Amino acid sequence: MPATAVVAVAGVAATALSVHSVLNWRLLRKTPATATPEALRPSVSVLIPARDESDRLGPTLESVLDQAGVALEVIVLDDGSTDDTAVTARSVADGDRRFRLVTGRPLPRGWLGKPHACAQLAAEATGEVLVFLDADVRLEPGALAACVDMLVQGEVDLLSPYPRQVVEGTAERLVQPLLQWSWLTFLPLRLAERSRHESMTAGNGQLILCRADAYRAAGGHGRVRGEVIEDVALARAFKRAGLRVGMADGTPHATCRMYDGWAELREGYAKSLWRAFGSRTGAVAVLACLVLLYVVPPLALVVGLAARRRDLALAGGVGYVGAVLGRAHAAWRTGGHVRDAPTHPVSVLVLAHLTRESWRRKRLGALSWKGRPVP
Repeated sequence: MPATAVVAVAGVAATALSVHSVLNWRLLRKTPATATPEALRPSVSVLIPARDESDRLGPTLESVLDQAGVALEVIVLDDGSTDDTAVTARSVADGDRRFRLVTGRPLPRGWLGKPHACAQLAAEATGEVLVFLDADVRLEPGALAACVDMLVQGEVDLLSPYPRQVVEGTAERLVQPLLQWSWLTFLPLRLAERSRHESMTAGNGQLILCRADAYRAAGGHGRVRGEVIEDVALARAFKRAGLRVGMADGTPHATCRMYDGWAELREGYAKSLWRAFGSRTGAVAVLACLVLLYVVPPLALVVGLAARRRDLALAGGVGYVGAVLGRAHAAWRTGGHVRDAPTHPVSVLVLAHLTRESWRRKRLGALSWKGRPVP
């Protein structure tokens, strides 16, 4: 196939996926127009696993304890921290009767840290709805009530209201927006909710709500004890149990700064990207498709302009613009930086680099996170 034809096909595909992301946004679950009366809302247990989070936990815990409209208990698990995580939690809660601090047990063989922490938290919880919340997520006023309403009125068993991602610095602005962009672009949300296929689902462990009885029916975090991407694995466990899983717009309700700078971002993605695509072959295939769709067209535009090949430049330009519009739409809808959308090809290349680094460390047995090895 001639180069221009290849670029044209890639451009049409990238543009079509951008259109799909717009349609997906229209179907994405959002805050219900009518709130559930407080007396009818189920009770809520907010469960926060925390390992060496003394510098982040305070504002998160404050935002949770400030929530209104729900019958609330808040449990923080100090997961073997070597800093002042426990001290921070106690000082913020300051005798609040809704709060409990639990000391985590040693990590058993076969378990990874976060699934083990979440399993312990769930065992302590008494609420009808379990809310798993990362220690770096801050809730807006009324967030819990709104998210519980989305869960209950939407008649789903597990819900991921995706928080707005706070990014600072070049590396974060290149990589973090790919999180929302990817599932808005590639996952047909309502079809995924109806499908029985486990691969047709997503989850975000920063903020996950589920019905407590459904969590137990699905086997809880015990079913995903060794999974480094435990949030997606948990969503798949729910689906395996015949339960309904959904995604939602959490942009108005929560914010998260996942990583602080390139070094922390690199370490975070290195621990998990090897698992994201199923296998090394799967990773190569997915990344090759991403490069074809989102890197080849802008390269063709540059080459076409330099070589005065109008057909190649036009095909590349159409594909590049179509892709940038999709990235810009995702950023606009999820509170990101729209002006960063033209850097999308660079973002894809950085993702490819991080994935390669993750597989390299996996091969060397050098994966770790927060002082613990990742098998």
